[in-house]
Amino acid sequence: MRTVRHEGCAACHLKCDIYLTAIEMQMEADLEPIHIVYKKHETICRQKTQITHAIVMLDGSAKMYIDGLNNKNIILNILLPSNYIGLLPVYGIPESTYNVAALSDCYTCHIDIGLISTLYNSNQNFMHSLNQAFGKSVSAIMRKLISLNQKQIRGKVAESLLYLSALYDATRFILSITRKELAELSAISEENAVRVLTEFKNEGIIDMNGKEITLKEMALLETISAMG
Repeated sequence: MRTVRHEGCAACHLKCDIYLTAIEMQMEADLEPIHIVYKKHETICRQKTQITHAIVMLDGSAKMYIDGLNNKNIILNILLPSNYIGLLPVYGIPESTYNVAALSDCYTCHIDIGLISTLYNSNQNFMHSLNQAFGKSVSAIMRKLISLNQKQIRGKVAESLLYLSALYDATRFILSITRKELAELSAISEENAVRVLTEFKNEGIIDMNGKEITLKEMALLETISAMG
C-alpha cells in the first residue's frame, strides 16, 4: 500500500539541496513535490525502468541492489534520510540501473527530474553538490567490485560489518537487515554468511544477541577486511 500526499517543501523537516537551490533561484513554485510512503519490502525504484522523478529519502531505510544471476541479488548500499535516488538522467542515463526496496516504512519526496536537470545546469553550487553525491556512490560501487572479485568470504563479511558500523556510527547496533540481506550485501550465500558470523562470535571478534551485534575487535575486523 502507498499513501500519496502533496505537501509544500516549506513544511518539510528536511530542507534538501534541491529545495534550497530552488529558493535561491526563485523556482520554489516549480517544485511540486509528491510525498509517498512506502511500506516495508515495497519496491521504490525498479531496475531498467524510465526515471521520471528524483527521490529524496525523508524517513526510514532502504536497500539499493542489482539483480544477480539465479535470483541472487547484490546489495550495493543501504539508504538513509537525505540520500538521493534516481539522479542518473542528470548525467544522461534515462533508465535506472538498480532497484531500491524499503527495509522499513519509508517516507519519500519525489521531484520531477526535468526540474532537477534545470537546477543542475543553472546553478554551480547545486551541480557541485550532486556531483559529490554521485561521486560517493560511484566510489562505493567500485569498492564493492573490488570486494566481489578479490576478497574471500571472511573478508567480505568483515567489510559488511564495518560498513554497517560506519552507517550506524556505532560498534553496537541492531541489524536492520536479515541474514539473507547481509549475505546479499556481502555477495555470498546466506549459509556462508551465517557460518562466518558464528566463526567471528566464537573467535571473540563480535558478539550477537538476537538482532543486536557488537563489534568487539574493530582492528581485527579491519585487518580481515583489508587482507580479503
